[in-house]
This record gives sequence, structure tokens and C-alpha cells, in this order.
Amino acid sequence: MTPSTPLLPALEHQCRCFSMAELSSATDNFDEKWCIGQGGFGKVYKGMFSDDPTSIYAIKRLDFMSNQGATEFWVEVRMLSRLRHCNIVPLIGYCNEGKEMALVYEYMHNGTLYDHLHKNDTVLTWSQLLKICIGAARGLDYLHTGTGTQQGVIHRDVKSSNILLDQNYAAKIADFGLAKIGPINQTHTHVITTVKGTFGYMDPNYFYTGRLTRKSDVYAFGVVLFEVLSGRPASDNSGSSSS
Repeated sequence: MTPSTPLLPALEHQCRCFSMAELSSATDNFDEKWCIGQGGFGKVYKGMFSDDPTSIYAIKRLDFMSNQGATEFWVEVRMLSRLRHCNIVPLIGYCNEGKEMALVYEYMHNGTLYDHLHKNDTVLTWSQLLKICIGAARGLDYLHTGTGTQQGVIHRDVKSSNILLDQNYAAKIADFGLAKIGPINQTHTHVITTVKGTFGYMDPNYFYTGRLTRKSDVYAFGVVLFEVLSGRPASDNSGSSSS
């Protein structure tokens, strides 16, 4: 599958195009022992490449039965290949070979903020939580105001499970499959779009009107802060997205 707009020539200079053979080799043919998670897009595997055996990567492979697909895949490739910030998860490359589609990221050793708040036995200190929240806020501010474009980027699915933590517990905003470019000119404050996101984090005004603004991300981040302060999940099924 290829994107509807000619993205590939520009992407060749910004992220690597992997073959499926390389990804299979890096994950022992996608052995389940290397599976570290699963989401709406598909399973995520930990892998190492023969030309860089000292580094670990996260490889997200599209599930053919997934409710996400080529559109979300190319949105994520387009967004992350152009965004560079210490609080945005780095995209290393992608694979688009026949029916196979996959994304390759830097591996985040400490998982997600959601897992630490609601699943893991490890208890983060208030100092660590403050650092994580400030880092995520800086990443979000970069998306909205610091991308070098007039419009900025609206993430549209900010939640604790999309805030990843590296080996130093630095926050990295992830999962840009639902992201949207902001309003094209200053006379418009919103983008009209199909309502997508995650229940519990979704801005009620956006949910009822379909008008997406940067404030929708800010609302969702406020829910994340409530999770951190209360230790309670945003909803009973806060890890699942809706469309």
C-alpha cells in the first residue's frame, strides 16, 4: 500500500525503509517471546538488527484484522518522520512490503505511564511523576506551537498509555495514527473531523460537535494529570480507542 500523497521521496531522507526480511530477522520471525504489547494497530515486538546489535528497537506490526490500517500508518510515518523533540518518541523507520506494514521506534525501557500507574508493582516517586508530567507537557507544547509550521499538530489521542518512558523515565509522547494538522489559517480555530479518540480522555465539546482544537489535547492531558494525582484510571476501558 502507498499513501494517497507522494510522501516516499521526502521520507527517504528522514527515516529508514526496512524490508520485512530485516524485521523478521530482528524478532526471530516475530516470535511471541519478543512480544511486548498489543494495541489497535497490532502487536509490538522487541528486536535487534544485525547491523546494530547493541541497540534495542520496538517494532509495531500491522494486524490484518485491525480496525486501524493504511491511513493511520501513513499519518504516523508522515508525522514522526518530520517531528524532532526530546519528548516525542523517535521513529527509526517503516516497512511497506506487499500487505505487510510495520513501524520501527526506539525501544522505551520503562513501558508506559499507564502501566506504572495501574498495573506495575513499581511505585514512581512524586519527583519522578512530576518530571514525567512536565516532559509530556513540553512534548505537547512542541506539537501545538513549536513544529515550525503555522498550523501545529493536534495529537487527538493523548492518554497515559501513549506516554512512554525511556531508561531515565523521560516522557515520550507516542502513537500519532490519529493526529491532525491544525487549522490552515488564523481565521479558523478548529478542524472539522470524524470523532476519534479514547473514551475517558475525549474532550466533550469535540465529541458532540466534531470540532477539533488544540484544547482537545489539553483536556485529555488534564485527565492524565488527574490519573497521576488520584491513581485512578480515566475509565474502566481506558486503554481502548473508539471511532
